[in-house]
Amino acid sequence: MRTGSAAEPDSAGGGTGAADGAEARLPLLDRPLASYYLLLSSAALLLVLGLVMVLSASSVRSYADFGSSYTLFIRQVIWVAIGLPVVAVASRLPVRVFRAFAYPLLLGTVLMLMAVLIPGIGSVRGGARQWIVVGPITIQPSELAKIALALWCSDLLVRKRRLLSDPKHLLVPLVPVFLFIDLLLLLEPDLGGAICVTVVPLTVLWVIGTPMRLYTGILGSMVAAASVLAVVEPYRVRRLLSFTDPFADAHGDGFQAVQGIYALSTGGWWGEGLGASREKWPQLLPAVHTDFILAIIGEELGLVGSLVVVGLFGVLGYAGLRIAHRCDELFVRLAAAGVTAWILVQAVVNIGAVVGLLPITGVTLPLVSFGGSALLPTLAALGMLLSFARSEPAAAEFLSRRAEERHAARLAASGRRRQRWRRGRERRADATGVIPREERRPPGRRGHRPDLGLVPVDDARSGPVGPVPESGSGRSSGRISSRVRARVTGAGLPGRRRDVSSS
Repeated sequence: MRTGSAAEPDSAGGGTGAADGAEARLPLLDRPLASYYLLLSSAALLLVLGLVMVLSASSVRSYADFGSSYTLFIRQVIWVAIGLPVVAVASRLPVRVFRAFAYPLLLGTVLMLMAVLIPGIGSVRGGARQWIVVGPITIQPSELAKIALALWCSDLLVRKRRLLSDPKHLLVPLVPVFLFIDLLLLLEPDLGGAICVTVVPLTVLWVIGTPMRLYTGILGSMVAAASVLAVVEPYRVRRLLSFTDPFADAHGDGFQAVQGIYALSTGGWWGEGLGASREKWPQLLPAVHTDFILAIIGEELGLVGSLVVVGLFGVLGYAGLRIAHRCDELFVRLAAAGVTAWILVQAVVNIGAVVGLLPITGVTLPLVSFGGSALLPTLAALGMLLSFARSEPAAAEFLSRRAEERHAARLAASGRRRQRWRRGRERRADATGVIPREERRPPGRRGHRPDLGLVPVDDARSGPVGPVPESGSGRSSGRISSRVRARVTGAGLPGRRRDVSSS
């Protein structure tokens, strides 16, 4: 998918060289930049589909709250406009820059997670204190924690790679840090965010090759802790009971799940059409443009539209895992696997909640749901994956070869332009006997002297001024010494002359 955006793998000049031709003859998945374009195209399609569905799903609420059906949609467009340069910049950054950001980003995220729990700083919405409001901007630190943990865990294990045979070095400080972050998220409370955050270090530990017995112990401990936390809070118990049978309390705790199922069943195969959803109207499905936007997709675009969304996430996940598998650098493999697992698990948790396979946790659908605090970290993570895709051995070799070919093509084109310029100058000199001063130097050369007008070549060679001095190589270069120039521009010279005062 060549869109000409700033995130293209090579922005050099035009022309199709041998490298491009060789790539075009290969099957799609065998091409050096296959991972790059699979990731870019799937993410772009999800982003565009998300904008369309946010406009449709939020129009009624936006009109009721702000008097315009486009207010929330315009906000999402602004977030996308901010996020696209983030993707472009991140896709061009080298790996060492991401590693340099790992520790500062983690420290800043932990500080914000602690600050959000302080009354007066953290904003309470829906019974949870998860946001920090700074003027018109709302920040959700749990979204930053996902990419921060992906970078920090990967960098930490790479630095300690020679000590990882010792379980102590493998688990400390990685496990205590992400457990502390999970604790901060559960205090908000944000169970869905804690699940998505936990997936990142668990994936990194799996990819690094943690012994199965140790990994099983960690996973079992996490499941046991989650089970205890699920039954401690009464509202979580009610959610679990409503998940098992939402229709038993269709007007209470199971209301959102039941309305989501109604929306999906109404859509059928092909849907009711864009903008024709009934569940997005007030008093029906809550959070239609955030947590339950897939229900509106199913209602308006049908089962086919929902499967397209699932398929695009499948392509995105395949591209991310392909990058993690094909890259040689350990940090890239760990970070790519962690980010891909985060996005896929978050999508699975959201889709499972909408279709009734998983409890409702308040997790949004990546790239599709409304919200800038979730969109920007996701786009930054995708930009990082695009950078990793360009660092695959085959992709790096291909891009280097193509850059060399395009540089050679630019040099050849510059040489042809100089030749055409020289031939044109010779023809004009033969026809008029005058070489304009501005044509004395080939195009692209710097250091032009001030324009001295038209120098009479014939008069300079045969008139009283005297012959034009030649260079050491024996050829006339069109340049005139200061003495000759003074005589040409002086008074009393017969023939054509330059009026100095006119300049």
